[in-house]
Amino acid sequence: MLEARLSQAALLKKLLDSIKELVTDANFECNEEGINLQAMDNSHVALVAVKLDADGFAKYRCDRAMPLGVNLTSLTKVLKCAKDDDRVTLKARDNADVLNLLYEAFVGDRVAEYEMKLMDIDADQLGIPETDYDVQVAMSSTEFARICRDLTNLGESVKIEVNKEGVRFTSEGDSANGSVLLIQTAESEAAYKGVLDKKKKKEEGESSGVKKEEGAEDEDETMADGEKEVEEEDEDEDAPKSAKKGKGKRISKKPADDDDDDDVIEIKDEEDAEKEKEKEDDAEHQEEEEDDAEEEDTSSKKRKKKATAKNGGPSKRAKKDKQIDEAPPGVYIEMQQAVQLTFSLKYLVNFAKSSALSNYVTLSMSNEVPLLVSYNFGSGSISYYLAPKIGDE
Repeated sequence: MLEARLSQAALLKKLLDSIKELVTDANFECNEEGINLQAMDNSHVALVAVKLDADGFAKYRCDRAMPLGVNLTSLTKVLKCAKDDDRVTLKARDNADVLNLLYEAFVGDRVAEYEMKLMDIDADQLGIPETDYDVQVAMSSTEFARICRDLTNLGESVKIEVNKEGVRFTSEGDSANGSVLLIQTAESEAAYKGVLDKKKKKEEGESSGVKKEEGAEDEDETMADGEKEVEEEDEDEDAPKSAKKGKGKRISKKPADDDDDDDVIEIKDEEDAEKEKEKEDDAEHQEEEEDDAEEEDTSSKKRKKKATAKNGGPSKRAKKDKQIDEAPPGVYIEMQQAVQLTFSLKYLVNFAKSSALSNYVTLSMSNEVPLLVSYNFGSGSISYYLAPKIGDE
C-alpha cells in the first residue's frame, strides 16, 4: 500500500514538466525512504535521476517496495486538472493496475479524484558510479537557463571551459559566435559555500543537525543553570530591597528615643505609598487601553487572513514561491584542474527547465566524463547526466 501526500501540486507539475520531453515512460520506484525515478532518453545520451524523500511529503506510507510504471505524458495531463496550491495524494494498492490521485483544495471546498492506468515497464536500475569531479560550479539556475537559451540562437553545441579566469560558455555557429564568462567574486563565494557544504553533508549522511540539537540542549541546560543562579542572586538582592521598603525595619534603624524622626519617616512613607498607588492606577488604565487596541488590531488581522484564504491566496506559500526566484549572486567554482568539454545545447535547454524547482544549479565536470547537472529543492533533488561530444560528433 502506497499513500503519499504533497502539500502543493505545483511541485509535481514542475517536476514532470522538466523531464517529460526527455523520458516518455518510466518507473517510479517507491519504498520506505521515498520515491525515486531513473531513466534514459531514447538516444541513450542523457540520464535523469529524480529523488523525493519521504520526509518531504506531508504524509507518506509505503508498506513494501513497489514500482509504478507511468506514462509521463498521461500523468502530466491528469495533473493539469489540479490547481497549483491543491494538496495531492497518490494512492496505490499492492500489485495494483491503477494509480489514484486525490486533489483537495487549499480552502477545503473542493475534492477531486482521478485514476490512471499503470504500465508494466521492464527497466533495470543503472548503477551510477561515484565520481570525484575535477570541477564543481554553482550558479543561478535562471542565469544558466538564460545562457543556454541565448546560445541556441547561434549554434547547436556549447563549449564549457572552467579555469582560473572563471567559467566560460562558448557557442560557434555558421553566421555568428558568442561567449559568456562568469567570474567568481568574494560575495558569490560566501553565498554559495554554505549552500554547497550543506548539500555535501546531506549527501554524505552526516548527522550535523543532530549534533547541533545536542549542543543546543547543552546550551539550554547551561542557560537554565545560569538563569537559576541569576534568580537566586535576584532573590538575595530582593531581600535587602524589601527590607528597605518595610517601614518597621527602616524605623528600627533610628534611635528608639527619636520619636519625631520616626513620625516624619512614617508620614513620608504614607505619602510615597499614595503616589505609588496613583501611578499604579494610571498604569493599569493605560494597559487596559493598550489591550483594547491590541484586540482590535488582532481581530482586524484575523479578518484579513480569512479574506485572503477565501480568495485562495495563501501568503506563506506565496513567500516560498517567491524565494525560488531569489537566487544567490554570481558564480562559485571549486576546481582541482582546468576542464574543457563540449555538449549538446538541446539537452541543456531541457535540463534548465528544472530552474522552476531550485534557485541554483551545480555543474560537476571532469575530462572525458559525463556532465552532472543537479538541482536541489526542499523535498528532494533532480540530477541529469549528459555525455560530452567528442570531436565533430
